[in-house]
Amino acid sequence: MAFDHSKYIPFQPVRKTDRRWPDQVIEKAPTWCAVDLRDGNQALVKPMTVAQKQRLFDLLVKVGFKEIEIGFPAASQPDFDFCRKLIEEDRIPDDVRIQVLTQARPELIERTYQALEGAKRAIVHVYNSTSTVQRQQVFGMDREGVKQIAVNGAKVVKDLATRYPETDWTFQYSPESFTGTELDYAAEVVDAVTEVWRPDLGQKVIINLPATVEMATPNVFADQIEWICDKIQRREHLSVSVHTHNDRGCGVAAAELAVMAGADRVEGTLMGNGERTGNMDLVTMAMNLYSQGIDPQVDMSNMAEITDVVEACTEISTHPRHPYAGELVFTAFSGSHQDAIRKCLAYRNDGDKWNVAYLPIDPRDLGRRYEEVVRINSQSGKGGVAHVLERDYKISLPRWLQIEFSQCVQREAETNGGEIDSHTIHRLFEDRYLAVADGWRLSTYDLHRDEEGVNATIKFGKPAVELKGHGLGAVEAVVASLQDRYGISVAVEAYDEFALGEGTTANAMACIRTVVNGEVHSSAALAEDTTSATLQALLSAVGNHVVATAEAEPATA
Repeated sequence: MAFDHSKYIPFQPVRKTDRRWPDQVIEKAPTWCAVDLRDGNQALVKPMTVAQKQRLFDLLVKVGFKEIEIGFPAASQPDFDFCRKLIEEDRIPDDVRIQVLTQARPELIERTYQALEGAKRAIVHVYNSTSTVQRQQVFGMDREGVKQIAVNGAKVVKDLATRYPETDWTFQYSPESFTGTELDYAAEVVDAVTEVWRPDLGQKVIINLPATVEMATPNVFADQIEWICDKIQRREHLSVSVHTHNDRGCGVAAAELAVMAGADRVEGTLMGNGERTGNMDLVTMAMNLYSQGIDPQVDMSNMAEITDVVEACTEISTHPRHPYAGELVFTAFSGSHQDAIRKCLAYRNDGDKWNVAYLPIDPRDLGRRYEEVVRINSQSGKGGVAHVLERDYKISLPRWLQIEFSQCVQREAETNGGEIDSHTIHRLFEDRYLAVADGWRLSTYDLHRDEEGVNATIKFGKPAVELKGHGLGAVEAVVASLQDRYGISVAVEAYDEFALGEGTTANAMACIRTVVNGEVHSSAALAEDTTSATLQALLSAVGNHVVATAEAEPATA
């Protein structure tokens, strides 16, 4: 078989019985480093132009990232030129530290420093691969030889920095393919590098531990990070960073667990763009913290701008179900979900802690609107339909009418085979319940109460029809007059009347359900007062039956 799982070797996790990270809780944001302009850019089919890079850099600064990897200037002339542009045009804020990547080769490191000349603050990120498979099959070198590459690179980085004393330098080392490197060997290489740089003597140092290829579950990566943090020398004097990829779909989870295991810093990209299945998604991890009441130290409130810029610069569309940023991520189509959201939103008061079913955060925090939360298709129920009418038209329906009208909307959705927008829902409601048959619009009414009940006189239609009736209440009195005039039986099963909120032309609405000669007819009416609305709703319900019967008689005959 071509699909043969037996050719793969299970990853062997570190044996660790003293793990502490499962009991840890993330209480503050890590230091973020956005690598969109380097790792993200090199993964694009069509690399970004200078204009696109500038636009994305400006967005990262605006959002609040203080460390931004801008490229690999020693390996790419466009990256070199972009680095120079940022520095020479003074486009880097004083509180932002740019980062550039270089292999641990002297000529590339020297070229890197040339690109950074004049920068106020910068991180020189040097790397070499340390994994077993790379040592054996790519480099053909033993452990000592690969370690020496790292040490030599560290020495060159340190020596060249002295040529540019005007810059506040941070040194960063990555044992590339860390997840495929023996832990004892990874620690040995890291210690050899920090012995050169001596963070304990004041040099700012970052040790970045990349899951260049995600090879195991996130808990295994957390074990690796905790093990390294426990074993490496000078731990208290350096920043431990992680750079996770998404080969197994767990890049965010691995980074979160790594922070629990002791990592201080996280590298990633907006929306997770990167090689193969992508990088750790900065938007998702930052918003995960935000949803737990933790300040992520970056501002994602204008999510539309973030997605627009990222899409324009990478030419990659955002998945509609992308966490927090996708078009449909806060959208509920399911009837039970819509009903729960509607009830929770109605339940909460201003100032309450956010606790709404199916919505882990308030969409308004990201510049979204509730119009995007509840949307209607054939899977939707009464709660969603009712929510749309309340939200957009200030129309509240009684439960019995919610059920009845939602079936009408569902039939429309099934016929059209797609989503039903707010305008269509309102039109359906008007056509089905608010429309008044010719000759059945209420003109005037007069109600008088005596000891035996209510005497009602109503006029409707043109030419005007005048009816009089008596009953215990106004509705009963008008029903009596209609039965006498048209020789029909009318029973009122349910009716509700209520005042409307602000923003509507009418002040009251009434909904009524009748059984006329054995047939159910429901109607609603808007009016300046509840009595007018109730009487019009009753006239509409009875009028629909009378008109329909009259139209059917010639066909029957």
